[in-house]
Amino acid sequence: MLESKLRPNRRHILTAASALGAAAVVPGLARAQGAWPNRPVTVICPWGAGGGTDATVRIIASLLEKDLGQPFNVVNRTGGSGVVGHSAIATAPADGYTLGMLTVEIAMMHWQKLTDLSPTSYTPLALMNEDPPGITVNAAAPYQNVKALADAIKASPVGKFKASGTGQGGIWHLALVGWLQAMGLKPNHVAWVPSNGAGPAMQDLAANGLDLVTCSLPESRALVEAGKAKSLAIMANERNPAFASVPTLKEAMGVDYSVGAWRGIAGPKGLPADISAKLVASLKKANDSKEFRDFMANRGFGVKWADPAGFTSFMATSDAAMGAAMKSAGLVT
Repeated sequence: MLESKLRPNRRHILTAASALGAAAVVPGLARAQGAWPNRPVTVICPWGAGGGTDATVRIIASLLEKDLGQPFNVVNRTGGSGVVGHSAIATAPADGYTLGMLTVEIAMMHWQKLTDLSPTSYTPLALMNEDPPGITVNAAAPYQNVKALADAIKASPVGKFKASGTGQGGIWHLALVGWLQAMGLKPNHVAWVPSNGAGPAMQDLAANGLDLVTCSLPESRALVEAGKAKSLAIMANERNPAFASVPTLKEAMGVDYSVGAWRGIAGPKGLPADISAKLVASLKKANDSKEFRDFMANRGFGVKWADPAGFTSFMATSDAAMGAAMKSAGLVT
């Protein structure tokens, strides 16, 4: 009787075998379930909807989603002249589920003491874009060219003309200041109205709340094509082929001044190497894709690629250059 109780029967053997099989399978299953990404990823845009940063990050997010098989949801975190969004990227958990688009302002904000964040506060993944600014006015404005606008600004009292395009001390503000200084005017001759990006600024321009907007030509394109605004010049060494009728400042008024904004994808500092490598490969695939190239070309956005090492070096150079320019422009306290 005792022997029959101790002897394993067929049911016991099968149960034990199943348990062993499950134990062998579960670790592999756990690894598969833990592979990144296994849930939606948030991609933070530090600027408002409708601007160039928003448009660029959304096409990149859609291509990452297609390649990596999980939703990449763009969230606009605006405010603080870009500080709010850039801070949200830097302070997110370094698990690959929160990424974001860094803009040139990250090489500018700390010079103004707006934040302690700098290009070294992140895990750089890829530089994707660089664009120069244009000068855009309301379609009903009396200026037929940028020289007429410049003459009107020179003849006006300090602060009469109002401009926008980004936050206080942002790249489009620096672009305006540089243009004013190149004309022999003081940096504050045109009053700057801070905004959460080019999209909101262009809407304000169309509503006659501003006299001009300095932002990239692609960012002003929608309202220009809608007949609500007109672009008078571009602050670049050569014309943008997508906006061939818009002259450079040098062509239009003899002012040799150019500047540019850049955008790139990054994660919080300490992003795991395997996740970074997977993201960089997917971002390179997106950069090289016909869909991305066509999207950028159709909108006149510049494509500029750099891998993590190249992006790190690029930001360091930009940081030094922006600091020098802002000190010269009187934007550093």
